[in-house]
Amino acid sequence: MVLRRENKNLASSITERTLHCWISSTANEKSKKPKKMQYTNYTKPTEFIFIGFTDYLPLRLMLFLVFLIVYILTLVGNMGLIILVNIDLSLQTPMYHFLSNLSFLDISYSTAIAPKMLVDFLASKKSISFYGCAIQMFFFACFADAECLILAAMAYDRYAAICNPLLYSTLVSRKVSFSLVVLAYFSGSVTSLVHVSLTFMLPYCRSNIVNHFFCDIPPLLALSCADTHINELLLFALCGTIQTSTFMVILTSYVCILITVLSIKSSGGRSKTFSTCASHLIAVTLFYGTLLFMYLRPTTSYFPDTDKVVALFYTVLFPMLNPIIYSFRNKDVKNALKKLFDKQGTFR
Repeated sequence: MVLRRENKNLASSITERTLHCWISSTANEKSKKPKKMQYTNYTKPTEFIFIGFTDYLPLRLMLFLVFLIVYILTLVGNMGLIILVNIDLSLQTPMYHFLSNLSFLDISYSTAIAPKMLVDFLASKKSISFYGCAIQMFFFACFADAECLILAAMAYDRYAAICNPLLYSTLVSRKVSFSLVVLAYFSGSVTSLVHVSLTFMLPYCRSNIVNHFFCDIPPLLALSCADTHINELLLFALCGTIQTSTFMVILTSYVCILITVLSIKSSGGRSKTFSTCASHLIAVTLFYGTLLFMYLRPTTSYFPDTDKVVALFYTVLFPMLNPIIYSFRNKDVKNALKKLFDKQGTFR
């Protein structure tokens, strides 16, 4: 009898332990399910709200006036160069074909950012729709990537003209220059489409407040509640490939140009070419430096305030400076402008 009672007690204790383990495991599964449901049933934001630069109204008004002037100068300078290249027969060469495309790209990606930024300086709520954000990101990334390839094509053109003048018409024919321009726009469109598609497939269940002044990839990745390692890897691979390879083409071309220039006996021609190459290299280094700083690092090292200032350089300031650096210091462009003004004076 004692043995039977002990067996019954042992069986009941085992049953109680089994039941307790089953209840606790069921409770754990139930506690995990809401988290999964919360992730899968997130609400897609209908808009994003930019923090911008400041909420202090007098400073916002001052910034509005400054960047409005910068944007107008960007439009006037680049549009003027495009018109000049198209109406002057002496400028219809591959070199100026690249320059006019550079001006078009400067206008395009600056226009993707600047008008919205100017409106936000005056608005109480700095918002953009979900799809508007995707469109802004696509056009900015497309034109910025295309500009990298156009800058490389320009450096190759200068290398062919200075280092291989006898083969220039073969190395940079109209067909070659047209193909390089098409490749630039095609590559920019494809890489931009990949980035935008992957970025806007992510769930944004943390917040819709973007600590930036436009829809850029790094600040949006920082808002996502999903794993963004694939996005970061593709950003690093695609941007790294385009930016690093084109920068190396530019650097190699200018090194070859400088070596050739050193063999020039005329000190005047040597100093002029040196000054031109130096200004181009400084501009290219600053442009690529800001891009590499922004896009070739993980989102964990994202510094919003610093990144906003850096982004101003390649979105607003460089498009204004490029016509001055690459074109209006050029003798052929100056002569074309002089002829144009002389014609205007004659008609009057």
